[in-house]
Amino acid sequence: MDERRLRLLLAAASISLFVVQLDYFVVNLALPRMASDFDVSTSDLQWVISGNMLAVASLLIFGGRVGDIFGRRLALLVGLAGFAAAALVCGLAPDAGVVIGFRIVQGAASALIFPVVISVLSNAFPEEHRGKAIGFAYGIAAVGSALGPLIGGGLTEALSWRWVFFALVLLAGVAFVLVLTSVSESRDETVPRHLDVPGVVTVSLGVAAVTFAVDRAQTWGWIAGKTLAVFGAGVGLLLVFGAIERRARWPLVELSLFRNRPFDLVVAGCTVANVAFAVMVYSATIYLQEVRGLSPIVAGVVFLAPALGAALGGPLAPRLGARMPPRLVSAAANGVGGLGVLGLALLGDNSWVLYLSMFAVAGVGLGVGWAFASVGTQAVVRKERAGEASGVTLTLVVGVAGLAVASAASALRELGQHGTSLGDAITWVLVVVAGLALLSAAVLPALGSRRKKPLPGIETDVA
Repeated sequence: MDERRLRLLLAAASISLFVVQLDYFVVNLALPRMASDFDVSTSDLQWVISGNMLAVASLLIFGGRVGDIFGRRLALLVGLAGFAAAALVCGLAPDAGVVIGFRIVQGAASALIFPVVISVLSNAFPEEHRGKAIGFAYGIAAVGSALGPLIGGGLTEALSWRWVFFALVLLAGVAFVLVLTSVSESRDETVPRHLDVPGVVTVSLGVAAVTFAVDRAQTWGWIAGKTLAVFGAGVGLLLVFGAIERRARWPLVELSLFRNRPFDLVVAGCTVANVAFAVMVYSATIYLQEVRGLSPIVAGVVFLAPALGAALGGPLAPRLGARMPPRLVSAAANGVGGLGVLGLALLGDNSWVLYLSMFAVAGVGLGVGWAFASVGTQAVVRKERAGEASGVTLTLVVGVAGLAVASAASALRELGQHGTSLGDAITWVLVVVAGLALLSAAVLPALGSRRKKPLPGIETDVA
């Protein structure tokens, strides 16, 4: 593939990831206006966020492997078209039920786009440039996460919440055209066009049940019978999934993937980084408006600090990966990010200079950690199964981050009910996630070792 087409392909991949990440945060600030227009409470619209998150988390593994088996270009085009169509319906929706239903469709489309984009990059770029390409695309995606509040708040305040969805339609349309003109079809030629349906059903329902239980725990209670029953059912389905995959001739997921220590350590480290990033963005969105009293658009401007930091962190991830073992990259990223979040919690009230500085430092560190989720894991698997590895990685990294945000929301509510001010409650939440990031930074360097024997279908690497 010539250099010009590779640049177009990288642009297509980057915009695709940007729109998916933007979608994850852009709608939050629009909910109060949306609720007012539909004459419902903001809590009635919880599933505008939760339904999307549930669909994304439960279908990522399916999305990644569908692209590997049936064609990555086709899967990406279907995902982008479905995403744009669902966003358009949300923008034109006559009532809250339509928005909620098509936000779930958007989530399903996102679950197809995200892992397939990574496998497209892995298969199109030569090995010496693969990490840089993935890192660049992730840097742009991280900007989408951090700019979500700015774009969502700005469009809602200046025009209408409906324009948030119309903007997503436009961006997805641009990505669709770029994919159509720059991406060649590819698939895993080592397997037949056969999908492990029992595996798809059990893993999707299992992840969905676990995600739903944690999300509903805010209402039902963390130790309520319904919460424990749904959570237990989800765990049981995931155990059944493991049993199915051990016996399947053409499994959805090669379980040997989880016996690859470099893969396991990178996923663990990057999951912590994304948990910290997601909770930081969620907490800052509340803090800037409800504690500092900023308007949605001014609060969004503050998010330029982590956005720029994350944009720098994406391209930095592969450079560090070329010089350091994967576990040390994850440890360094979580250490810097953890210190940034800790500074945000403990020093941010002192001055805007300190707040913005710590916000930017956290963005750089956690941006490296988030990007390295695919830079690192794609380096230790065969490119034919890139979509599978990406789907598994993103299910864990994105799914756990979504659960962490739900848990943070619950913690803020519980602390508030016990008389803690909102500002102090947010401080405690940020201290906890900073501590988690710093703990992982201390532990990861001690866990790696060189593999002695290669696993089938898995490339070896030094952890």
